Amino acid sequence: MDHARFVASSLSASAWWDCLQQAAATGAPLLDLYAQAETRTLHAVLKRPQQRQVISLSLADGEKYPDISGLYPVARRWQRVIAEMTGLEAAGDSIDRRPWLRHGWPTSVVPLRDTPPADLPWQDRLYDFVRVAGPGVHEIAVGPVHAGTIEPGHFRFSVVGEKVLRLEERLGYTHKGIELMATQRPIEQVPALVARSCGDSTVALSWAYAQALEELTGCVPPLAAELWRAVLLERERIANHLGDLGALAQDAGWALGMTWFSTLRERWLRCQRHYFGHRLMMDCILPGGVHLRNTSQALREMGAEYARLSQEVDALHDLYAGHEGLQERLIGTGCLSTEQASRCGVIGLVGRASGLDQDLRRDLPWGIYQTMSVKVALHTSGDVAARVAVRFDEIQNSLQLLDELTRCLSTTGEAGWIAPPALPTNGCAWGAVESWRGELLCALHLVDGKLTRLHLHEPSWNNWPALEWAIMGNIVADFPLINKSFNLAYAGCDL
Repeated sequence: MDHARFVASSLSASAWWDCLQQAAATGAPLLDLYAQAETRTLHAVLKRPQQRQVISLSLADGEKYPDISGLYPVARRWQRVIAEMTGLEAAGDSIDRRPWLRHGWPTSVVPLRDTPPADLPWQDRLYDFVRVAGPGVHEIAVGPVHAGTIEPGHFRFSVVGEKVLRLEERLGYTHKGIELMATQRPIEQVPALVARSCGDSTVALSWAYAQALEELTGCVPPLAAELWRAVLLERERIANHLGDLGALAQDAGWALGMTWFSTLRERWLRCQRHYFGHRLMMDCILPGGVHLRNTSQALREMGAEYARLSQEVDALHDLYAGHEGLQERLIGTGCLSTEQASRCGVIGLVGRASGLDQDLRRDLPWGIYQTMSVKVALHTSGDVAARVAVRFDEIQNSLQLLDELTRCLSTTGEAGWIAPPALPTNGCAWGAVESWRGELLCALHLVDGKLTRLHLHEPSWNNWPALEWAIMGNIVADFPLINKSFNLAYAGCDL
């Protein structure tokens, strides 16, 4: 089955394992691993140079699948989630069977396989964090409750003095069950669920879902809609980078940078509400096109907005680079080498800051990106300074893309939308978008005309394990800075 950028095949257990072994040996990254409970099918998504390869394995009742965490360490948590959510388990004595999403709900409940009871009994249990022993070693527990509005997440540090020997995270405290809800609602309501599964990536998620549904139905959105989708995606990228650069300045003790970047982001978000009706541009992308308002006014005003922001970001970049105290905090902190990043399966801006030359907009373009030239921001030092530099570069690159897109839209006409045709009886399709964090995936599976599986994969799933490597050898006080330089989702796409 060929889905343009995705090629899918069903394999036997031995062929599935051989394919993954060969992929790991040749350095092909594993982007995702998920399962369908109703068909007992496992899907692995591999990154190939010219496409994304989906290899599927069907299991008999009671059959287990091969443990692939030795080939791809990033799969360790995915295997834990698959076991908890679908009941499909990996074989082997070394499997990590500690609960990941189960924060008190009973082990007898498998949400994507069974019908969960209305009132789940609570089962208190302690989480068995890995212990580090030795002279002077002690633990520091941070979270899961944090100050402000951040989602819960627990960080367990093993330290000697101020030096971090090991970090272990535990997330999943606010799992919302969106993938299950999507199969229980009319298909018309699913886009709203998708858009709300990770608020800071709502545009990217909506576009990935639209890609998959349009592939299933053969729907081709109007050109103007494809242009506006790219405008929304690049604006989302800039908004998040502006917020991150301000937060990084704050964590490093530079109040001026925090205040200025916060002002720029707030002004950017207010313009988005003015142009599109929502600060985060939620529900602006729908299967078949876009749903926008004030597009004519946006086209008149956005050019000046881009030029002003570019000048201000350039000025802040000079201040960032020239602030010796700030640079002392950033350079050499939280290093993640190219080898470590590759081994951990890191994607997106964190990978590009560690020398991994990857960007879906250039490598496997979709929509209007097929006609555009995307510059990839690449740095090699892999420290906080590199992740800051990638953000600065990507803001300017996105502003250039926005300028080009806006000029194209001025001659294209109003944004369009067409109603997608009826869904097929059976089928599957995938969508992939380079969100501001990295490559984001959406999978749709239909059986007998019903959506039986929605799977959303946010890049944070790939990058959280790498944070545990990046903090090692650093002092505890640098963790907020390192953590913010990754800025991964705590609850997005049901983490």
